[in-house]
Amino acid sequence: MSKQLRRASALAVAAMIVSIAFGTNGSGAAAQSSLAATSAAQSPLQMVSQPVVQPLPVAVPAAPVEADDLLGSGPTLARSLTELVAAQPQPAELSRELHCLAGAVYFEAKSEPLIGQLAVGRVVVARSKSGRFPNSYCGVVFQPSQFSFVRGSAMPGIAKGSRQWKNAVAIAQIAHSGAWRSPVEGALFFHATHVSPGWHLKRIGRVENHVFYR
Repeated sequence: MSKQLRRASALAVAAMIVSIAFGTNGSGAAAQSSLAATSAAQSPLQMVSQPVVQPLPVAVPAAPVEADDLLGSGPTLARSLTELVAAQPQPAELSRELHCLAGAVYFEAKSEPLIGQLAVGRVVVARSKSGRFPNSYCGVVFQPSQFSFVRGSAMPGIAKGSRQWKNAVAIAQIAHSGAWRSPVEGALFFHATHVSPGWHLKRIGRVENHVFYR
């Protein structure tokens, strides 16, 4: 083969290589561009100007306290019930029913801690709902031979400006609403620890200076 022919062949081969190279690069760029465009269409980028923060859950009121939880819970119980007592309104006038309930708490347990007062109040509430006693607080309190503080159909005088009466009013509202359960929930009878009436009843437990039965 002559030099001219070899030279021409070499030039032709070089031209072919250059053509192939340019064609490949071009098709590759187009494919990548098309893929990028497709991805952008399917998953557009979103700019967030503020950080996304999940809202805090709404506070849920605590579940009612069970009798077993009250027993032996110590100072935490006292603080919690004290706060509940402090949160109760002090109405200028009480309904007759609440007055009877507060009177029973006052005369039977005014010297007791709040949990002892509540236990007494819940006995009056339980009696009124039991079907075995009158169906009102006043009916329960003034039922003959049931509460030693009752004189005929009346209560003795009450020092209504005292802290003890205000506590009794608050406890009566709590006992009536069932906002706090007694450690002896469901009790229908009680007596002071310094007496022994010899009742043949189911003993539920003791709260401070009273023993409770069903």
